[in-house]
Amino acid sequence: MDMEAAKLIGAGLAAIGAGLASIGVGNVFGSFLESALRNPGAADGQQGRLFIGFAAAELLGLLAFLVAVILIFVA
Repeated sequence: MDMEAAKLIGAGLAAIGAGLASIGVGNVFGSFLESALRNPGAADGQQGRLFIGFAAAELLGLLAFLVAVILIFVA
């Protein structure tokens, strides 16, 4: 296999993580919305955890994107 082809296949596989991060963000907000509708009084106390979960899921997507860009342009 050509080295350039292997590099692009690896970048494509790394880019899958960016798509999966969007699913993770959707799960975080969906779970928060479900719990806020179930117990509205506790929603304010859980909002900090919502943003921490959002940041963690988004960080993993950005890292996957960064790996894909590094594989395409640097390696």
